[in-house]
Amino acid sequence: MAPDPLTSVVPAADLVAALSAAGQTIATAESLTAGLLSAAIAGVPGASSVLRGGLVLYATDLKSSLGGVDATVLASDGPVAANTAEQLAIGALARCRADWGVGLTGVAGPDKQDGHDVGTVFLAIAGPEGTEVVRLQLAGNRWEIRLGAVSAAVSELVRRVRGGVSR
Repeated sequence: MAPDPLTSVVPAADLVAALSAAGQTIATAESLTAGLLSAAIAGVPGASSVLRGGLVLYATDLKSSLGGVDATVLASDGPVAANTAEQLAIGALARCRADWGVGLTGVAGPDKQDGHDVGTVFLAIAGPEGTEVVRLQLAGNRWEIRLGAVSAAVSELVRRVRGGVSR
């Protein structure tokens, strides 16, 4: 059997192991990555015990209607913003009844969006100790930026699940 190309690039096995050891679950709300984070997690044996679900919210209106982002936040801050990512993470956590929620939104290119440069990514993680938002500036083509966002999300989640200190 051929290895899964996504899980060979993104070390999601560490995340599944950390969540399993903690007896915790995760859910995602993904725009920029369009389900790649959930797919990376699901590619790991044992993921069914930790992955509750995921929302792909590529269209801006779905961020509000399905993801739980307040329409006023979208109107004032836009779809690529820290507040949007934060509300996506909280929405994933609440809607899927998980211990951890992740929100990912950003610009993969090839052009700027709403004044944000290509590679701008907002990653939000909502969990037992609150919500943390990280702004990333990634380089590369669309695929590389999206993979970089997933890899960053996995790394940040492992750190937080294992009790890492906030930035």
